[in-house]
Amino acid sequence: MELRQLRTFEAVIEHGTVTDAANALGLAPSSVSEQIRTLERSLGVALFDRGPKGMRLTAAGERMRGWAGRLLGQAEQARREVAGGVPVVRLGALETIAATHVPSVLARVAERRPGLRVEVRADAARDQLLGAVAAGDLEAALLLDAGTGLGDLGFAPPPAPLGFVDVEPVPLALVAAPGHPLAAAPKVTAADLAGERLLVNVPACSFWLAGERVIGPGVERVRAGSVTVMASWAERGLGIALLPEFAVRDRLGSGALARIPLDAPDLSLRLVWRTDRETMPGLREVLYAASA
Repeated sequence: MELRQLRTFEAVIEHGTVTDAANALGLAPSSVSEQIRTLERSLGVALFDRGPKGMRLTAAGERMRGWAGRLLGQAEQARREVAGGVPVVRLGALETIAATHVPSVLARVAERRPGLRVEVRADAARDQLLGAVAAGDLEAALLLDAGTGLGDLGFAPPPAPLGFVDVEPVPLALVAAPGHPLAAAPKVTAADLAGERLLVNVPACSFWLAGERVIGPGVERVRAGSVTVMASWAERGLGIALLPEFAVRDRLGSGALARIPLDAPDLSLRLVWRTDRETMPGLREVLYAASA
């Protein structure tokens, strides 16, 4: 098993066909095919199902994908350490968190360890971030969850040795356009929301999952989009939205949105990493800075 074979393996996964992977790598398609076959022979299993529409991972290929990411990441880290380069830690975050919370993390990292470089990857999908941490493509990720175990909000974490720490609570706010009749109520329950239109993103979204727990199935769900889109639609009376308070605080303060007094348990801003990579240079500093 060679590193170049692992890089070629990852390129085929990313591009879907041998020809497209070859173009991306600057190799002949025959060279890409031979590297994949050699890797498969060394492992004794087929990594891809070959079909007219491209290459699809087998079950063994799915398992190999995580190993390939970890091995290539460790090789790159070894190269940096041996060459005396600046250590790099890759931190992922949900887009809303990247905008509001990550800047203070970066400032604390710079104060604790000025020579450490942190690369930030923002993503709208929590599962993509968790998968990248599990595969070794990210050292850690900031996401939203609830409860005492990873995934208690309602999602299944990947099968990897993942550790986490809760950084801070994230209060939720149920918001609507000014003048919404429920905004004047002293207290609202989920039953009072029957007939309302709840603005949502996608079923895997943290706020969709929070709505399932807090509000239940008794309201119509209307696909809107991101947190910003949901807030804007709610402001225009197109529905109500359950959103992180920090994302709508200014609109609530200005009167552009009204708060519906529904009790909603806080979510947790959760930092996740692989426990078997805690000794990687720079990772502990990022973990400390994020949880400070």
